[in-house]
Amino acid sequence: MSERHASSATSSERTTGAIGRASVLLPLPLEGAYDYRVPDGMALEPGDFVSVPLGSREIIGVVWDRPPSSEVEPKKLKLVGNRLEAPPLPQELRRFVEWVAQYTLTPPGAVLRMAMSVTEALEPTRHAFGWAIRAAGRTALAGAPPGELSPARRRVLAAAADALPLPAKELARLAGCGVGVVQALERLGLVERVPIAKRLDPPTPDWRHQGVALSPEQSEAANALADAVKADAFSVTLLDGVTGSGKTEVYFQAIAAALERGRQALVLLPEIALGAQWLQRFERRFGVRPAEWHSDLTQAERRHTWRAVAEGRVPVLVGARSALFLPFPRLGLIVIDEEHDLSYKQEDGVIYHARDMGVVRGSLAKFPVVLVSATPSLETVVNAEQGRYRRLHLPDRHGAAVLPEVRAIDMRRQKLERQRFLSAPLAAALEQTLGAREQAMLFLNRRGYAPLTLCRHCGYRFQCPQCTAWLVEHRFHAQLQCHHCGHQEPLPEFCPACGEAGQFAACGPGVERLAEEVAARFPEARVAVVASDTLTGPRAVAELVASVESHAIDVLIGTQMMAKGHHFPLLTLVGVVDADLGLGGGDLRAAERTFQLLHQVAGRAGRAERPGLVLLQTYMPEHPVMRALIANDRDRFLASEADERRRHSWPPFGRLAALILSGPDDETVDFSARAFARAAPHMRGVEVLGPAPAPLAVLRGRHRRRFLVKAERSVNLQAVLRAWIDPVKVPSSIRLQVDVDPYSFL
Repeated sequence: MSERHASSATSSERTTGAIGRASVLLPLPLEGAYDYRVPDGMALEPGDFVSVPLGSREIIGVVWDRPPSSEVEPKKLKLVGNRLEAPPLPQELRRFVEWVAQYTLTPPGAVLRMAMSVTEALEPTRHAFGWAIRAAGRTALAGAPPGELSPARRRVLAAAADALPLPAKELARLAGCGVGVVQALERLGLVERVPIAKRLDPPTPDWRHQGVALSPEQSEAANALADAVKADAFSVTLLDGVTGSGKTEVYFQAIAAALERGRQALVLLPEIALGAQWLQRFERRFGVRPAEWHSDLTQAERRHTWRAVAEGRVPVLVGARSALFLPFPRLGLIVIDEEHDLSYKQEDGVIYHARDMGVVRGSLAKFPVVLVSATPSLETVVNAEQGRYRRLHLPDRHGAAVLPEVRAIDMRRQKLERQRFLSAPLAAALEQTLGAREQAMLFLNRRGYAPLTLCRHCGYRFQCPQCTAWLVEHRFHAQLQCHHCGHQEPLPEFCPACGEAGQFAACGPGVERLAEEVAARFPEARVAVVASDTLTGPRAVAELVASVESHAIDVLIGTQMMAKGHHFPLLTLVGVVDADLGLGGGDLRAAERTFQLLHQVAGRAGRAERPGLVLLQTYMPEHPVMRALIANDRDRFLASEADERRRHSWPPFGRLAALILSGPDDETVDFSARAFARAAPHMRGVEVLGPAPAPLAVLRGRHRRRFLVKAERSVNLQAVLRAWIDPVKVPSSIRLQVDVDPYSFL
C-alpha cells in the first residue's frame, strides 16, 4: 500500500478543521478526492455520504480520509450540500477501494462506484407500498383448475410468491403483463397492498440448526474452518475436495461459526443463477434462505438489500463477484466457491479478479477467506504448496458414491454419418442409460445451432458487422447472433452476396443442433437445452432443477452452465461431444481451463449409489489433459503444467499485464500504438511484446491493438506501467484498457 494510503486518517478523526474543509471522493473515473467547504454546524466523519455540487449538478460522494488541501482559499471552495442519513462507508471498505484502485491502475472513484452501486439506497426510507401474495393467492396458484386463472394472473401470482412485496409496476414487469392484472387480483383478494418497509429485515439463519451428518474427514475439515473463524485473524484456506465430496456442507460450518460470533458472512458463487440447489442446501442447514445479490434482482430488491447490508441486518449473503464491494460493517468470513472459475474475472470497467480481491479484503479486515474447488487454479495450488494458504483435502465422495469411470472415444477411428455428431459408442451408451431409466448429460460448450453459416453457392460467410467474429445461428429464436457484442439479425431468405435462395449451410454443431440429433435418434427421450440464452434468471434455473430432480427430463444438453455444483442422483452418463474445443488459441491457461471444465462436467455423473460413466469424444486422446482425466490424476497434470509455466516464467511464476488500445479508426489506433511502443520500458526483468492486433481485432465497432507486458515476480509491475502510461498523450477517441493479471487474451 502506498505511503499516501498508509497515512490516511482513521475513521474516528474529524475531517473538518478550523477552516471547515472536507475531502470528498466521487463515484466517477477521477484520480482523487475533491475539497469542499463544510457549512457551519455540520460535522462530518470519514465514510459519511454527502451531496456536493460538481459543475451544474449535485452528486453523492463519500467523505474521504485524505486530509483536505490548504492551498485553495476556503471562499473559493464549493459548499457541501447535505449529509445523507445512511450508514457510513466502513473504513475497511474505503481501504479496499484504494487498494483495488492502486493494483488495477484504475481511478479510485471508478472503484468507489462499485461500492455505491445503488445510490437510491442512500436516501431516507420511503413509506412505499407493494403487493404481496395472500394465503388465498397461494391456494389458488397451487390448486386452481385450468382456465380459472388466466395465464397473466397466474404469472403475477407466481412472481409474487417468489419475491418480497413489490410495487405494482415491478410485479407486472416480472409477469410480463399490465398493472391492471395486479389490481384485478387485489379485488379478488389474492394479493394485498402492504408497506414495503415490512420486508427490510431478512430472516436470521439459525447457526444452531443441525445439518447433515458429516464423515470423519468432513468433520475434521469443518472444525478446522470453524477454528479459523474463531481466531479473528486473517488466513486463507483452500478446501480441496473431489466432486461430490460435500465441500458445501463443510464450509457451512465456518458460516455457522461466523454467525455465532455475530459476524456477517459472504459467499461468492461464479454464476448465482445456478445456485438453486445451493440455496436449498443452505435452507436445510440454517432454516432460512440467505440474502442474494446478482443482476436478476429488481431495482427495489437491490436497494433494500444494499441498505440492509450496510445496516448490518444481513447475516449471510450469497452473490456474484460484485457482492465483494457491498458495505458490510461486520464482515467476518468470505467463501469463494468454485474459486477456479473464470466468471470471477471482470473484463469491463474496473478489471479485477474477485478471488484475488476477496483475499485482499480479508487481509485488510483481518478475517479468514475460504477458497473452494475440486479443480483449484494453479495460482491457488502454488500458494498452498508455498505455505501461504492452508490446504484441507477431501479425497472421497460422500456416502456410497464413487468417482465415475472416464473413457476417451478416439474420433479418428469413428466414421460419423453426415450431419451426425454423436459417435457410435456414445449413442450406444445413451441408449443403454435411457433403457435403464437413468439420466444423461451431453456437454458441448457452444451455444446456438451452428457456429458458422455460409452460402454453398458462393461461399459467403455471415460475419458480425461490429466484430471480427462469425455470427452464430440460433434456430430456436430464428436469428443470427454475435456472442461478443450482442448484434442480432434474422437469417435472410436470399444470400446477401449472390442472391441465391435455399443455399445456406450450417457448419459445425451447437447445443441446439445436438438436441435436434438426439430428438431424431431417441424420439421418446425428454430433452432440455441448458445455455445462457435458454435459461434466463434464477427462477428458470430452479424450474429446470426441479424437472431434473423429478425425472421429468431424461437428457440434458448444454454448455458450461451445467458444469457447476449440480447434484442429480439419477444422472449416470456424461458425454462430452467435443472435448478438444478449449485446447486451441494459444492461451497460456488453455490446458488448465479445459481440464477444469471437463473434470467439473465429469463430476456430474454417478453422484449417488448408481455408478457413473464419462465418455470424451476427442481427436487427441494422447493429450496430457485427456490422459489426466482418464487416469483421474489431477495432481500430476498440475505439476506438469507448473513446470512448463515455471520454465518460461509465466504466471504464477512471473507477472503479466495487457494494455489494449481501441478506437473507431484503425489508423488513429495504430498511431497511438506506435507512440506507446516508443515509450515502452527497457529494463531488466521486464519484456514488452507488441503492439499487435488483438485476436478480436474489431470489437463492438472499435479497432484493437494489444501490448503484453511480462515481468519477473520481483518487479513492481504497477509502478512500471504507471511510469510508461502517464506521459503518453493519445487522442480523446482512443481508449486505453489496462488488465493486470489477464485471463482472457481475445
